[in-house]
Amino acid sequence: MASEKVETVVAGNYLEMEREEGDPKSARSRFSRLFWHGGSVYDAWFSCASNQVAQVLLTLPYSFSQLGMLSGIIFQLFYGLMGSWTAYLISVLYVEYRTRKEREKVDFRNHVIQWFEVLDGLLGKHWRNAGLIFNCTFLLFGSVIQLIACASNIYYINDNLDKRTWTYIFGACCATTVFIPSFHNYRIWSFLGLMMTSYTAWYLTIASLIHGQIEGVKHSGPTKMVLYFTGATNILYTFGGHAVTVEIMHAMWKPQKFKLIYLTATLYVLTLTLPSASAVYWAFGDKLLTHSNAFSLLPRTGFRDTAIVLMLIHQFITFGFACTPLYFVWEKFVGVHETKSVLKRALTRLPVVIPIWFLAIIFPFFGPINSTVGSLLVSFTVYIIPALAHMVTFAPAAARENAVERPPSFLGGWAGMYSMNAFVVVWVLVIGFGFGGWASMLNFIHQVYTFGLFTKCYQCPPKKA
Repeated sequence: MASEKVETVVAGNYLEMEREEGDPKSARSRFSRLFWHGGSVYDAWFSCASNQVAQVLLTLPYSFSQLGMLSGIIFQLFYGLMGSWTAYLISVLYVEYRTRKEREKVDFRNHVIQWFEVLDGLLGKHWRNAGLIFNCTFLLFGSVIQLIACASNIYYINDNLDKRTWTYIFGACCATTVFIPSFHNYRIWSFLGLMMTSYTAWYLTIASLIHGQIEGVKHSGPTKMVLYFTGATNILYTFGGHAVTVEIMHAMWKPQKFKLIYLTATLYVLTLTLPSASAVYWAFGDKLLTHSNAFSLLPRTGFRDTAIVLMLIHQFITFGFACTPLYFVWEKFVGVHETKSVLKRALTRLPVVIPIWFLAIIFPFFGPINSTVGSLLVSFTVYIIPALAHMVTFAPAAARENAVERPPSFLGGWAGMYSMNAFVVVWVLVIGFGFGGWASMLNFIHQVYTFGLFTKCYQCPPKKA
């Protein structure tokens, strides 16, 4: 009965917030609901799926060359399920926090709840600080990676400019995301983004199969521990895109319905990542070890150029996904988060883009940077901290007794829940952060020594005279 009452409060609050926006029958309101202002289960699903698989789609064949075909497939399935589990934990903690606050009559109009606030409300300031540092740093580098990917991709259409110059250009383009107020407003973008990624994935699959295996192709991976764990942490990064889970949930009319959304989104994403990575690795084998972007090995055709353009647009969308929570944090810091002026908020957000731009120019290592971010930041942000936070939040018997969301029955109650969480913490700490951090840092340092910081054109083929 308690959970039903809570659900009514949460849903009622959201509906009340929406009714205040104007006449729902007006042409403007209908247009807004169709293209701009989302909050349904479907919007959340498209947001999760679109955000989860972006430029990393192009680096997964590179990871397969490091891991080998079998390990690559197993790690995708394994980390896909583990990512879905911790996304579920984050959703449980969000609903718990929101319910407790709304029982205290806290009003969230014009305020977007974020992960660090959930940790603060449930566990205190030390957890808040840890969540804030890891989450913001991960999202910062997640945005950096999108800029690097934009420059890497466009180079394969137009190599008249080097990748660094393209980074300058796309940095300015991506800065326009400051005008998108919140995750409510990604309705049409999330849908289009997923369609674009789906096209690219199936282009990679079909084009590789038609191309066939290159002469003397070798599939020797895994050959070195460093490469093996570097590849594994790139896949950890792939399915660690739920650092924006709380913001996506907050954009839903009924956030308690989020529970299985991330899992179903992951299952769809696997239908894109497994065939494309397997096909490209089958066709090009070990050659991928020095070509971290799958586009670089496929012959130029109209289909390839279309895939590149679509990925560029999708990377713009994903940049917005990664950056929007950073915009919220900055708005709260300077005290403009609850203002209704879109222009004022947009101008306030601009300084957030500058360090992202700068870091993309310093570290243009498309591919290796994914693994480094995965091992050092994703491991804690979306795996270890959510699992530990769930365990600590519900450690008291009273908290378990009054929990809004109880453990799934098939797990065996709270004991099964704690066992799952403990496994996630130990696995990711040892394999993801430990071995993965060691391997990815060695690989990253190797890229710095080989190409140097601020390199103008990372992994660019020499131009013909």
